[in-house]
Amino acid sequence: MPSQSAALPRFLTPALLAVLLCALFAIAAPPPAQAQDRWLDLPAPAGVAVANGPNPGEVVISWRPVPGAAFYRIAWIAAQDAAAIAANDGDWLSAIAYTNLAAGAGTDTGTGTDTAVAANTGTQQHTLTRLSPAARYTFLVGSLRVKTATPAWSLPAEFTLAAGELPIDPERPITVPLGLTVNEPGAFGGYTLWATNNFRSQPRHTYLINSAGQMVHRWTGRMLHCKLLENGNLLATTNAHIQLISPDGEQLWQYKPEHTPHHDFVLLPNGNVLLLLYERKTRDEAIAAGANPAWVRPEGLNNEMIIEVRPIYPDAAEIVWQWSVWDHLIQDYDPSKANFGIVSEHPELIDINFILRQLTEIKRIDPYQWLHANGLDYHPELDQILISARNMSEIWIIDHSTTTAEAAGSTGGNSGQGGDLLYRWGNPQAYRAGSFANQQLFWQHNPYWIPDGMPGAGNILILNNGDDFERHNRHYSEVVEITPPVAGYAYARTAGGGSRYGPAQPIWTYVAANPADFLSRLVSNAQRLPNGNTLIVSGQNGVIFEVTPAGATVWRYVVPLVGTTRLYQGESIPVRGTPFTSRGEWWGNSIYRAYRYPPDYPGLQHLNLTPQGTIELYHDGAE
Repeated sequence: MPSQSAALPRFLTPALLAVLLCALFAIAAPPPAQAQDRWLDLPAPAGVAVANGPNPGEVVISWRPVPGAAFYRIAWIAAQDAAAIAANDGDWLSAIAYTNLAAGAGTDTGTGTDTAVAANTGTQQHTLTRLSPAARYTFLVGSLRVKTATPAWSLPAEFTLAAGELPIDPERPITVPLGLTVNEPGAFGGYTLWATNNFRSQPRHTYLINSAGQMVHRWTGRMLHCKLLENGNLLATTNAHIQLISPDGEQLWQYKPEHTPHHDFVLLPNGNVLLLLYERKTRDEAIAAGANPAWVRPEGLNNEMIIEVRPIYPDAAEIVWQWSVWDHLIQDYDPSKANFGIVSEHPELIDINFILRQLTEIKRIDPYQWLHANGLDYHPELDQILISARNMSEIWIIDHSTTTAEAAGSTGGNSGQGGDLLYRWGNPQAYRAGSFANQQLFWQHNPYWIPDGMPGAGNILILNNGDDFERHNRHYSEVVEITPPVAGYAYARTAGGGSRYGPAQPIWTYVAANPADFLSRLVSNAQRLPNGNTLIVSGQNGVIFEVTPAGATVWRYVVPLVGTTRLYQGESIPVRGTPFTSRGEWWGNSIYRAYRYPPDYPGLQHLNLTPQGTIELYHDGAE
């Protein structure tokens, strides 16, 4: 993006009229000389304006058509990143999110394909989502004669909206009973651990409450996902590093890997830690791996890696094992690539193009995220790792008994299959062994093996979010339990006449009596309890509840915090979005996950469990 001192002026004239916000653009001067080869000869679009969309969380950007344009490209960037891009020779083209739109007659909402080009008349428009009203954004609209794999724009129209000038996704209040709302005989009891995860990006603390809904311990800091260890320490991630925190809040260890850790981690029996990492692959690397260029963004892809690290106190670690999705790809798009093959004949490999196409078509999820793994678990007897590949709507199992070299190949380890997939379940379309009718998972979270000693031990429990209603009309979340078809270290394809991995159906499913009453399109988890009940987290609205095998709710808790702010009973929770649009309905008291620990869990013996009253406040002073 040209810097403020360059010849590309920008100015803004916003006007707030009811829900309408409009920003006019300025005709821009030529881009810096070093970027000239990136521009085409079309003029910049005129009449660019921004307004609130029809649904919360949506913004409509519109412009007048450009004669000769077959496509338009829209880009936006949070202004805090603009200076770094401007310093890089103004090369914002390769660093920002963009979308291509066909130049259609009248209004183009971006829901069609990018191939048909109709008469270029009327006003063009497109809906943007997932922008923050607190951020300052620079928007750009360019026109193209042809859609190219490498960004090639006209001179763009550019304008900026300052923080607070884009009132998208306005907060609205919802009032519900807070804290403990159900505690029936038959509830398991114990202590429940969770961390706040609100949309206002305020500090996050971690709380431990007893079965009566009273706080007994709190850790301060920006922790997203936490687990209580048997020695009383807290292992936690912040989506930047992993850290070990003592009961009194002292940081004992912190490690920031070269690549970005995210979502989940597992403490292994040997004291090492498994971490999920994003590893950026460039666009060129993705195409070299057989990705269809039409489905790869300029910024490339986030590949998924797993590393096992040995902690070195206080701030280092040794990587002792690793596995990468990139070593186990197949594709049937480019026969010139080494991984070209027949996808249906290799369910042990991952088709790089399967989800890229779908993500590009639905235009809601950034293809840069690609697989979006969001869960890890470990089976000590099998020495295997369970992975949740959310965007694929699949769970995978891989062999951990391999060396790192074997994990990059297809031989070795207990299974003899190296790092290839041993098992996958949830969406056989991903390996050409079924249709939508056979899909069982829909952008799930937190699959895990039910531990020994628990009812259902050895089965896999999965929080099935149901976040896919654009194509599949699912308006609810559920919890499913499956029995994987394992024999020794291998898994059989027992469904679909031997073409698909079984089971054909879960052995247990929880859906709310009114299915839409349990809907969390993102985050959330489920945990089997020793008495056979199941703890469930509806993360987007901060609800933790316990159900019996028959589906009866026997314990329920509504998180009474927005960030670190304690709410009064009867006070409203700020909410953004709606359940069936964009990213769903986010409550200000949202959490990522929660875990229940039995009263005899060893880690609790290291904590002061004296009840400190409820977290929610009462105007009469009662707690």
